[in-house]
Amino acid sequence: MKKDSPHSSAIRIIGLGNGMRGDDAVGLMAARRIRQQIGDKVEVIEAEMAGVDLIELMKGAHSVMLIDAARSGQAPGTIHRLDASASPIGAQIFPRSSHAFGTIDALELARAMGVLPATVIVYGVEVDNTDAGQPLSPLVATALDEAVDRIVQDCEACHA
Repeated sequence: MKKDSPHSSAIRIIGLGNGMRGDDAVGLMAARRIRQQIGDKVEVIEAEMAGVDLIELMKGAHSVMLIDAARSGQAPGTIHRLDASASPIGAQIFPRSSHAFGTIDALELARAMGVLPATVIVYGVEVDNTDAGQPLSPLVATALDEAVDRIVQDCEACHA
């Protein structure tokens, strides 16, 4: 787990994934690119296999944006943007996880505990290949650029 900043932040971006499993690294790679683009304006965290630790990673933030690999069966490279702030987003986009305790599970546990941040936006990028040792597939690599642009725009809108 890599934190960009040790302090609490109004906006926290958390990239999730497994850096050794092809397209499953998309959330981690997005976090790295966002950090390069916006520097210290927001807190950026890379979390491999965060699971239930995701709840701790969200603590202290007013707004959280999560980026993770999606596996809903839609075309690889499809980008989903879901608002988990007011109601569950369900498992339609993240039906199974490479994490022992998935993103949806962590969000719903945080909601039940009353510790879910005021705003939680979840970005999911549909994956193609999550085999060990593989690079991002071409469709996911292209979608990564668009997802980063959209997340940066969301951050700028929050600061406006």
